[in-house]
Amino acid sequence: MKEKILVLDFGSQYNQLIIRSIRNLGVFAELKPSNLTIEEIKSYGASGIVLSGGPASVYDDDAPSIDPEVFNLGLPILGICYGMQLMMQSHGGVIKASDSREYGKALLEKMQNPCPLTEGIELENSQVWMSHGDSVTELPKGFECVTTTENTPFTIVQNSDKHHYGLQFHPEVVHSLNGQQILENFLRKICKTEAQWQMKSYLEESLEKIKKQVGPEDKVILGLSGGVDSSVMALLLDKALGSRVRCVFVDNGLLRLDEGIKVEKMFTENFNLNFKRVDASQLFYTKLAGVTDPEEKRKIIGNTFIEVFDNEVANENDVKWLAQGTIYPDVIESTSTHGASVTIKSHHNVGGLPEDMKLSVLEPLRELFKDEVRALGKELGLPAEFINRHPFPGPGLAVRIVGEVTPEACKILCKADDIFLREIINAGIYNDIAQAFAVLLPIKSVGVMGDGRTYENVVALRAVTTTDFMTADWYRFDPDLLSSISSKIIGEVKGINRVVYDITSKPPGTIEWE
Repeated sequence: MKEKILVLDFGSQYNQLIIRSIRNLGVFAELKPSNLTIEEIKSYGASGIVLSGGPASVYDDDAPSIDPEVFNLGLPILGICYGMQLMMQSHGGVIKASDSREYGKALLEKMQNPCPLTEGIELENSQVWMSHGDSVTELPKGFECVTTTENTPFTIVQNSDKHHYGLQFHPEVVHSLNGQQILENFLRKICKTEAQWQMKSYLEESLEKIKKQVGPEDKVILGLSGGVDSSVMALLLDKALGSRVRCVFVDNGLLRLDEGIKVEKMFTENFNLNFKRVDASQLFYTKLAGVTDPEEKRKIIGNTFIEVFDNEVANENDVKWLAQGTIYPDVIESTSTHGASVTIKSHHNVGGLPEDMKLSVLEPLRELFKDEVRALGKELGLPAEFINRHPFPGPGLAVRIVGEVTPEACKILCKADDIFLREIINAGIYNDIAQAFAVLLPIKSVGVMGDGRTYENVVALRAVTTTDFMTADWYRFDPDLLSSISSKIIGEVKGINRVVYDITSKPPGTIEWE
């Protein structure tokens, strides 16, 4: 990753789209807090810097800011929305509340000055996506206007001598029709990058990084679930460290139907890994008894996993590391370390581990989005059936049982979920869906089955399409297929008399219910 773009976070809802857009153009990008010191920014070694958008106004007393020395580093800088306004303010420009706020689509007007950002683009009447209540009303010395919209006098601005550029709109969203070309122009023509971000080179760098991070005699314990992330982790660590990696499959009783048997068979028959299955289901059920708060569930599960792993390595002093399949969306959703971004929920991988754990944490996938993890798996030779498997949360059914987790609730949900997935596979649409699962709700409903009245559980079905799991849309099933799935669940799973389908996108919802 010799070519890197540093994205400084000012709290934009579109930050992940900026990262994904840049990576899709062949350059590694990473989101970092806006309050990085100038020395930290220098040491990052960026080819260019992007200042993200954000909800604040630059003239607010508590508005997030940046060390002004950033603008004297000689690096290309692209300010987006709030980032542009902050750049203008830092150079002496004037920003005020707009008379006509712009939210949604807008059209660019004729080019006033040529600009490398817009090279090769027919600028006039080009659609862009606006989301701002403030505007630049006076440019600082050294900057010039490239183009405007009807309501925004300075929509694209530049200081070509310093390689500083500003966009009042969001090029990272699909509604900005030439947004990807603008970002590519910034990367290629201004930052002079050459699209070196490829999974083959990332694999080579990751192997070297793991070898340097883990001591020459240290051993690693990996919680192997059989999902995409942990399977890729297992092969990556095996390639880097060989027999020093011990894969422990913890059957916590919160897995898919017959998952324990399937995972054990899959890894003992297909891979030459140091593998052990541990049945700890009763321990997890006991710890979760009476608990309904999802955050508490996650922390209990994280603590209990560590307890199991500690017991497994109690007599092995050379096991120093716990490897986890934490990926970038987990990090972003679980922490608010990125400037103004907010915590959405904790993931057991990153937010549910005890502070006094004996093992150090190894997370070689934490920089990757889900589709990048799949690409890495392909490089490692992971079979397609593993690579394309739908994700399953680390806390398992505990975050798909809304309410108290009991063995009976797990049994009911396992069967309903298995029917749902089997019917999707049989319909030939499994690979069209990014993630599908059932959720057991903490309510019961009246029903009629045969000649009798029932009062039983309600299950919700969830299926989404997405590329990076940062945003998602609900899958449009054929109504007849949904009807068939509902009938089979109610007919075959004792304890369920009603099925509903979740049609919430992300945002505003998350993919999992808890």
